Amino acid sequence: MNCFLCFKPEKKMALRRMEWAGPVANTATSMGSGAPLQESESKEQSSELRANGEPAESSSTAKAAKAFTFRELATATKNFRFDCLIGEGGFGKVYKGQLENGQVVAVKQLDLNGFQGNREFLVEVLMLSLLHHPNLVSLVGYCADGEQRLLVYEYMPLGSLADHLLDLTSDQIPLSWHKRMKIAHGTAKGLEYLHEKANPPVIYRDLKSPNILLDEEYNPKLSDFGLAKLGPVGEKTHISTRVMGTYGYCAPEYIKTGQLTIKTDVYSFGVFLLELITGKRAVDSARPGRDQILINWAKPMIRDRRRYHELVDPLLRGEYAERDLSQAVGVAAMCLEEEDSVRPYMSDAVVALGFLAEAPSGCEETTSTVPQNKLVEDHSLTDSIKPDESTFDRQRAVAEAIEWGAMRHKQKAQIQGKTTQSQCITDPTEPERM
Repeated sequence: MNCFLCFKPEKKMALRRMEWAGPVANTATSMGSGAPLQESESKEQSSELRANGEPAESSSTAKAAKAFTFRELATATKNFRFDCLIGEGGFGKVYKGQLENGQVVAVKQLDLNGFQGNREFLVEVLMLSLLHHPNLVSLVGYCADGEQRLLVYEYMPLGSLADHLLDLTSDQIPLSWHKRMKIAHGTAKGLEYLHEKANPPVIYRDLKSPNILLDEEYNPKLSDFGLAKLGPVGEKTHISTRVMGTYGYCAPEYIKTGQLTIKTDVYSFGVFLLELITGKRAVDSARPGRDQILINWAKPMIRDRRRYHELVDPLLRGEYAERDLSQAVGVAAMCLEEEDSVRPYMSDAVVALGFLAEAPSGCEETTSTVPQNKLVEDHSLTDSIKPDESTFDRQRAVAEAIEWGAMRHKQKAQIQGKTTQSQCITDPTEPERM
């Protein structure tokens, strides 16, 4: 097969590092009860980070996030009652709430002693006020009341992807192959928007299954932008920063050098795609030795097409097409290349995964059972436009080309006697956040 797909040459991207520790970080000290972020800072960031996506998906101006008082959010969550708790992590706790206007929301109360501090709070408010896309969670508002720091998001009825993929309970139905690919495709579209349509580009830096939220139609949305950074523009190629992210997802060159590019996110997406295919965690201490790292466990099977079936989540019970599996693994393999310049751009991955995300003809999906009440339904973000036949053929061809490219790269590496290693972390006992 002739490979018609030529990956985009490495763009010369320049350094435009956003230093949040400066005047923006100082904004927190001037916040009063329910006070808005300082207008001058919001305008400054708006001029630096202006979305250039499709008109239906983004806005060229910042959408003002509402400033809530702590009392308003306490009322919305019934004084942060335990039965309103829907999530918890290093950042703090997330509660389900209902505002005075009836809108159902998710309220994230940051633990000031946790991983996310004031800087991450400000980054997230500014990023989500300026970036708008169907595959990014929407920020309703925030609270900077005294020492309290809370973020208010649109409520996502099905919770996080991790709730449906990892450690399932007996009353949950495993995600079908189609739903997994639909989630992979939507997640890739969210990253494509950040990398290639936002100006300057945004590096997400913390892609993982708990950070992907699902609406009632299993459409994925990226959440938790506390670690996001503005990417390089102009003549520079990377941002130099301290290594942060989630253990098991970070690209090897980023860990070694601290040099951050959009290809760092592409590597994380490869790990994420493997999670969807295998149903396994990126890091699992129950696996022996080096196999605790998903990449290390999967590497021998990724290198041998005849073993691709060994990667598949047993809960799928063989209900997938071999050709679709082969192309999904091919995309993951390209994203996980050790050399970052060889990895595809997210726009290539979006096209390659597009046909895999299409529901089979006559397919009726069964909804997974989750321990949450669905109080609201919003179908406005559901993509109801089917691609025409030519688009479908192109998507399949791109997927085949990516898979072919992955095989050719491996053959070339073998001829040259290279030994690649996709993951340089070997100690799974370190803290999850680095």
